[in-house]
Amino acid sequence: MTGRVLSLLCLGLSGAFGYLCYVQYFRWRHCFNELGRCFDAESGVVYREQSGLAWLSLALLSLGAALYLFWRARTPGR
Repeated sequence: MTGRVLSLLCLGLSGAFGYLCYVQYFRWRHCFNELGRCFDAESGVVYREQSGLAWLSLALLSLGAALYLFWRARTPGR
């Protein structure tokens, strides 16, 4: 039972990290200069190209953990 709950928690984290990857990198991918920065004049925020790799790797790691925990919860006990 706890394996499934942890799996759902990791799946939720994966979705949250994926959303942050979209908001922090994917929406601004056309705007980055040669230094890997993008300045949004409306909000006054500087977005960095490296944030895409960080959020995407966290999303993939938590998705992998969710799949592993779900697989372990379905496998009969040893």
